[in-house]
Amino acid sequence: MKVRQGFVIRDVGGEKYAVATGEAAKHFRGMLKLNEVGAAMFGLFNEETTAEEVAKKMTEEYDVEYDVVKKDVDEFVAKLKEADILE
Repeated sequence: MKVRQGFVIRDVGGEKYAVATGEAAKHFRGMLKLNEVGAAMFGLFNEETTAEEVAKKMTEEYDVEYDVVKKDVDEFVAKLKEADILE
């Protein structure tokens, strides 16, 4: 799975947002506010990957156990799918 083409992360007033541009704007209108971890995960989904691979990379980047991160990644993926952001 990966983020639909046309999504970019922008810094607006010190906050990070995922914004749909071009064709992606037909599937998602508005902006998705992201914290630091959410922006990192979103960036990892710019390439074709799995939730397991993202969780593994997050454990390498942050001092957290795989099971904890995997649960967070799964919740994040569910929100992105619900918003039709993932292909």
